[in-house]
Amino acid sequence: MTPISQVHGRAIPFGLKNVDTDIIIPAAFLKTITRSGLGKGAFQAIRANEGNVFDDPAYAGAPTLIAGDNFGCGSSREHAAWALLDLGITCVIAPSFSDIFSSNAFKNGILTVVLPQEAIDRLMAVAQTDDITVDLDTQTVTTPFQDRFTFEIDPFRKHCLLNGLDEVGLTLSRDAAIGGYESRARAALPFLAAVAH
Repeated sequence: MTPISQVHGRAIPFGLKNVDTDIIIPAAFLKTITRSGLGKGAFQAIRANEGNVFDDPAYAGAPTLIAGDNFGCGSSREHAAWALLDLGITCVIAPSFSDIFSSNAFKNGILTVVLPQEAIDRLMAVAQTDDITVDLDTQTVTTPFQDRFTFEIDPFRKHCLLNGLDEVGLTLSRDAAIGGYESRARAALPFLAAVAH
């Protein structure tokens, strides 16, 4: 997982409320066994409309998505997080998130930032013309116009995102302790290590 310290650049001013995972990535795209390529199906129903924000060249490569309340509701498909990553989105800012989506996003290296609606409205306006910066270390979202919004994040999730640690990475970071335990267990309980013939 790629560490996240600061996400800077254009933000897609989406803002729609109650966006479920079927809107993020339709069920037709769930047959894949890889994570790559899902970006082409992301927000398909919205992208079918001419002039949609996702296909606007002004937001090409934007690392941040500004969404509305209850983002990621609906089914628990992890493909929704994969599709966002395939679009290049590593941060989503919204007033609230579905718990399952938020968990899937975190486990895949996407920072979810909860801010009040007033802050979302301001960021939606700024995103029309300027970059925004999300700083995980200081837990702030700032704009070139001196706006500064602070957000809360679980300390464990913050640590994992800053250090690029998914569940496998967390386990590997404890390799020395695990190896030490296994050595002590083999010495104290040799019958457990014996191979049955």
